[in-house]
Amino acid sequence: MRARHPWPMMARLFTALAICSVACTNSTTSAVPRDDAQWQTRASIPYRVQEIYPALHKGEIYLAGGLSPDVDPSAQGISDRLYIYNPATDAWRRGPSLPEPRHHPYLVSTGPRLYAFGGFVAAHGGRWSASADILLLDEAAGQWRKVSQLKHPQSETVAAFIDGRVYLASGRAPEGTANANWNDQRDIRAMQIFDPRTNEVTVGPAAPTARNSAAGAVIDGQLYVVGGRVVNDGNRATTEVYQPATGTWRTVAPMPNAQGGIAAAAVAGKLYVFGGEFFGAGGSGVHDESWAYDPKTDKWSTIPAMSVPRHGLGAVATGQDIFVIAGATRAGGAGTSDRVSVFRPSAAGDEGAISPRSD
Repeated sequence: MRARHPWPMMARLFTALAICSVACTNSTTSAVPRDDAQWQTRASIPYRVQEIYPALHKGEIYLAGGLSPDVDPSAQGISDRLYIYNPATDAWRRGPSLPEPRHHPYLVSTGPRLYAFGGFVAAHGGRWSASADILLLDEAAGQWRKVSQLKHPQSETVAAFIDGRVYLASGRAPEGTANANWNDQRDIRAMQIFDPRTNEVTVGPAAPTARNSAAGAVIDGQLYVVGGRVVNDGNRATTEVYQPATGTWRTVAPMPNAQGGIAAAAVAGKLYVFGGEFFGAGGSGVHDESWAYDPKTDKWSTIPAMSVPRHGLGAVATGQDIFVIAGATRAGGAGTSDRVSVFRPSAAGDEGAISPRSD
């Protein structure tokens, strides 16, 4: 049977079940008391948005595209908006719009340049037409322009800039010739590598796991990919690491809880993971659990939970702070948020260590 997007499925469930509260999760570990000193609130985004991949660029946070009820009040509209956040002034400002509305575009900064990879656009009669576009923000001209294409569309992926190249691992791509709806896409293991010096794209070693809506970050020149989900087979806790220097993948300790639709960032050599959503026969909900992974010990630890749990959110590290941005407070397409929170890892270290276990 072809996969169906969980949002329509959950809309039917919500007619029979009460929407889960923010405490409704499938975690197998006990909640950690919230530490208000580690979570703070910042200026909200000027509009509600989810399914985003923001990036730190020249000291500011850039957020483009996504799904927003403020774009189309009658539905989850696809946004072409770019907003830029200045951490020093705690203020957002409007930037050059994308060439067309798209959700799930992945923003990556190479230092001097900001790129947007893939995502979905409205085309061919649907709203989930996967794009292979690579867009560059021409800051001098105040506009985006297409500079290259991926070898095939790759969205709901994990991307990072390492040693002069952009790596995209896992995600979703069209299963056949149809490319209009969510059902037309499949989970993939593919890796594509973009060289901004030549605008060329090459194929890299495929990730061990095919999954979408995972998250990741770079630590010591290596790409960590964690969590995500497999269509019709639920969330994943798997953590895999790619080392560009050797072109190899390895598997490390899994996240303590399987979570998809998450966000992640790295600070001081540790990986931090936030949020996500889950669907199942027993109901659905949004995770407030947050986790930290230490590569030196190959162990995960619990950190203070999110006060407002969200999925389809973004996480961007700047200095010692991690900005946890927007997303949705309900599983699926409802509850889109404009909330911006900041998590600051404890200088004393993370509490609630959990030993590695197998999947």
